[in-house]
Amino acid sequence: MEIILLLITLLFAGGLSFFIKKGSSAGMVTLSGQIIAAVFSFLLCVRAAGGVPLEVLNFFYIDGLSAFFLLLIAVSSMATAFYSLWYFKNDENTGFYYFLFNIFVFSMYFVVTVNNLGMMWMAVEITTLASAFLVGYRNNKTAVEAAWKYVIICSVGITLALFGIILFYYTASSQTGLRNLNWTELNAAGKFLDPMVVKAALIFIIIGFGTKAGLAPMHNWLPDAHSQAPTPISALLSGVLLKASFYAIIRFVIIASKSVGFSFCGNILGLFGIISLAVAAFFMLVQKDIKRLLAYSSVEHMGIVSLGFYFGGKAGIFGALFHAFNHALAKSLMFFSSGVIIKKYGTNNMHQIKGALEVLPFAASAAFLGMFAIAGLPPFSIFMSEFTVLYAGFKNGFYYSSSALLIFLAIIFGALLFHFSSMLYGKKPANMSASKESAGITALFGVMLLFLLALGFHIPDFLRTLIGAASNVIFGVE
Repeated sequence: MEIILLLITLLFAGGLSFFIKKGSSAGMVTLSGQIIAAVFSFLLCVRAAGGVPLEVLNFFYIDGLSAFFLLLIAVSSMATAFYSLWYFKNDENTGFYYFLFNIFVFSMYFVVTVNNLGMMWMAVEITTLASAFLVGYRNNKTAVEAAWKYVIICSVGITLALFGIILFYYTASSQTGLRNLNWTELNAAGKFLDPMVVKAALIFIIIGFGTKAGLAPMHNWLPDAHSQAPTPISALLSGVLLKASFYAIIRFVIIASKSVGFSFCGNILGLFGIISLAVAAFFMLVQKDIKRLLAYSSVEHMGIVSLGFYFGGKAGIFGALFHAFNHALAKSLMFFSSGVIIKKYGTNNMHQIKGALEVLPFAASAAFLGMFAIAGLPPFSIFMSEFTVLYAGFKNGFYYSSSALLIFLAIIFGALLFHFSSMLYGKKPANMSASKESAGITALFGVMLLFLLALGFHIPDFLRTLIGAASNVIFGVE
């Protein structure tokens, strides 16, 4: 019953936050709710890591794949709730923000735990509605415009995904007599589905949910939403929402692969992966806005995750899942540290930010180290996951795609190094005084950097087991 208690906790924290006028109190309620939800998530992960799926009320279904994403959501949401306390420390009447925050996180937990794929689609749509208000939270012209763009583009995408789900239901009902959309039953019936219908349905699914997952060329909402949303929400959008949407793709890929083979599914993901890397590499070179730069970095990393599935094999899938987890940590750190810099300088424009290392020594150092982490340099954990994906690519004979991945990674590293060096070094503005970061923020950045370093040297047995359990679900190993 942990999943029910988890969801009730988030709804209770959201409702209570809405009626609390004092911002810090609403933040503490939200942080407490996220910690309790994380505890329940961890308990579910422990139970599901053994390889035996959990079914609750014939509605919720938690297997190794669900458990892995539960852990990702829990870690990122907890860190973001803590950061939000600092970010809104001088703001009053933030109850509406924390209410939406809890609903947003609730919907992502719901996506990865519900059994019925129609309900999963609905949960993905709820993430759009909740996060759209958060994107436009500042209620100025650019924020509202970004929110509307986000809603419109993602609504088109989610409509395409719905059509793909309808096609899956059509072939399942006509071929096997199935009368529901439960993943457990659709997955069992996968080998009996019409391959032609499944191919068409999967294309709609990947394009539809891929829009929410930030895959190019359906990524257009992402840079605007990231640049206008409050920094904590930018971290959640990049670190968690994109992964929750990709989770939906994985579920349908598992079903489709039984009918049309895994290579067909992987080829589509590989195509979008290469396009995402190419688009990200070009646009990161010419960015002026730091949050838009980080948004295109997310497009890049979702492309790497897609390529991991394209390369396939145990190494490719393991590397893709491990990369998703690493990216959630590293990108959260990058948005958090960049948010401190943006607050101090009062601008997102990287050309107007100079001498950040002198003005904000610890936050700027965290951003600089985070930049190396997000670029995939050793000894950080993203290096290990990118290396695993590349290893899978060369091992399985995808020489051209793997070489292209290396080239794009080199270009992106150059872009990140250029932009962050110009911000962190140089002469600080004459009217800008140096300041000391709060103890809480310093501790948060320190812990996140420590995790990124530690995972670069050793994957804890629990995380390795959880990724292994998720991989077994993808490969159909009971």
